[in-house]
Amino acid sequence: MTDFLKMMQQAQEMTGKLQEVQDELGRLTVTGASGGGLVKVEADGKGTVKRVSIDPSVVNPGDVEMLEDLIAVAVQEAQKKAKEAGEAEMKKMAGGLGLGGLPFKLPF
Repeated sequence: MTDFLKMMQQAQEMTGKLQEVQDELGRLTVTGASGGGLVKVEADGKGTVKRVSIDPSVVNPGDVEMLEDLIAVAVQEAQKKAKEAGEAEMKKMAGGLGLGGLPFKLPF
């Protein structure tokens, strides 16, 4: 019975830590850029895009496809950075709980 209570306590601790990580990732800002920084996308640590910045010099009505590509690349870079930040936070949390590497992926 003692082992079960210990497992329940550890589960509660992990739930609290997971919430802390989620909150921290929500406050984190990552930036993805393309076109040498002419297009920038800011996202939170969960990968949610918060802001898009486009230098006027890349706005060419005759080449909308290029601008679309630049935006897509910047979004992908921001989301990649957010994922990496989330994985790093989860590894820190797992280490702090003595769990080593976690055998699952983040939900984003």
